[in-house]
Amino acid sequence: MTDATAYRVLARKYRPETFADLVGQEAMVRTLKNAFEADRIAQAFIMTGIRGTGKTTTARIIAKGMNCIGTDGTSGPTTDPCGTCEHCSAIMEGRHVDVIEMDAASNTGVGNIREIIDSVHYRAASARYKVYIIDEVHMLSTGAFNALLKTLEEPPEHVKFIFATTEIRKVPVTVLSRCQRFDLRRIEPEVMIALLQKIAKSENAQIADDALALITRAAEGSARDATSLLDQAISHGAGETTALQVRAMLGLADRSRVLDLLEMILRGDAAGALTEIGAQYAEGADPMAVLRDLAEITHWISVVKITPDAAEDPTISPEERDRGRAMADALPIRVLTRLWQMLLKALEEVASAPNAMMAAEMAIIRLTHVADLPSPDELVRTLQNTPAPSGNPLPTSGGGAPQGGGAQMVQQAQARMASNPNASGQTTALARDPAAALAHYPTFEHVLELIRHNRDVKLLVEVETTLQLAAYQPGRIEFTPTDAAPRDLAQRLGAKLQLWTGNRWAVTVVNSGGAPTIASLRDAKENAMREDAQAHPLMQAVMAQFPQAKITSIRTAQEIAADAVENALPEVEDEWDPFEDT
Repeated sequence: MTDATAYRVLARKYRPETFADLVGQEAMVRTLKNAFEADRIAQAFIMTGIRGTGKTTTARIIAKGMNCIGTDGTSGPTTDPCGTCEHCSAIMEGRHVDVIEMDAASNTGVGNIREIIDSVHYRAASARYKVYIIDEVHMLSTGAFNALLKTLEEPPEHVKFIFATTEIRKVPVTVLSRCQRFDLRRIEPEVMIALLQKIAKSENAQIADDALALITRAAEGSARDATSLLDQAISHGAGETTALQVRAMLGLADRSRVLDLLEMILRGDAAGALTEIGAQYAEGADPMAVLRDLAEITHWISVVKITPDAAEDPTISPEERDRGRAMADALPIRVLTRLWQMLLKALEEVASAPNAMMAAEMAIIRLTHVADLPSPDELVRTLQNTPAPSGNPLPTSGGGAPQGGGAQMVQQAQARMASNPNASGQTTALARDPAAALAHYPTFEHVLELIRHNRDVKLLVEVETTLQLAAYQPGRIEFTPTDAAPRDLAQRLGAKLQLWTGNRWAVTVVNSGGAPTIASLRDAKENAMREDAQAHPLMQAVMAQFPQAKITSIRTAQEIAADAVENALPEVEDEWDPFEDT
């Protein structure tokens, strides 16, 4: 096969050669045209944007426009290069001696930049300007950037620099301030579909509009990705390329079937949802792609709910648009946000799981399980409408702490509503009689047990070590703080007790009259027991024989007896004796 007949991929064959061919970058083109017409061409440009939006292509077009001499050989810089003169042809083919392209990813060091600095002093061999195009410029080392600064700020009149990067934040500010910056935008779906239709028509290829919509959505605004996928789709399909073939090529699930799966999840139909994702997997759909589509549709429905105009997306079929609008009208935003958060978590699990399908199925089961669970406001509303139980209040443990997560949830709801001045009418429905509720905490020891029950270790340590109790009655605490006590101890203790009990507590600080702290009392008791043990004749005899021995713990006779009872084996009545005569 000769070079003349060699196949060129579509991304190269239809690469723009003039500013008129660039799609989706009108703002940049207009600025460059005005600059060229006013002869205000900057000494350095930097192009930034995602992959495949035309950064390097734009750099070559600028280089062509600055060096084009026209068909008559006398034209000056222009934004409409002829494309036929020797300079235009050589630049587009990448063989012009005065247009030097360098890949910064493989030429990152100071030595590579030093070669540029040494060569800028020589005039262009044949062109009007010597142009240096540095792709992926953010890959240069710090030393290379620093070496380039002076030349970049004051280059010779015949030298121009054009940089391209996908990571503009990694380029030093000192470099950005010396360049004219252009941000290349993602190509809009309507523009991308029109571009693909034009290319398909030029290639005499038949491809369905919904197939082009799938390619556009997968390209995510990148023209190079879109043309590469179009090239693959044309080869994949025999005759007219359909959306089904493109979906199989991309490993995508049918979007309408993904909507079916989403509806099953929202109905709580776990069996149906598992059957559906299993069928899609059997037909070649990637579990990660299915979950990603679910997340994308959830996001789209949420946006449509807030801004209905978002439904007018050319990459979405009319049937999907109608279903999306219906789901946006039916689903509350709290359900959609909960679904979104769970799908994000599921995507992380599937990505790291040894078996992606198993992880996806477990995620579907979780999603269907929570589909019919009430939201927090619905739960509080249900509790408000439930009459208070008569007779005994909520069950408590020995220290007065509520037992079970449900009781604690009710108490927390009571505390939240009691602290909300706008919900006074609702508080009455939830709150119990304060005297009856506080009666479960007759002593300060019950308050300590409540703190232990709620596992607030920091507050428990502060109360035991820095609070000197002066007076206590249910609902009111007076104490003298030690020097090590936090300044906000009274405020935090009162707030926590109100949260846990649903009733307001008055916690005040007094200047005197406080008893020793609980920790000091506990230490004093332990020290007294230790002194008694050390005074015991038997212990003194042991210490005389083993001078390095230390008392590590002391157990009372009552504690030993209690442990013996707890660990004792159950008594067996009429124990069988194998040697007893029968």
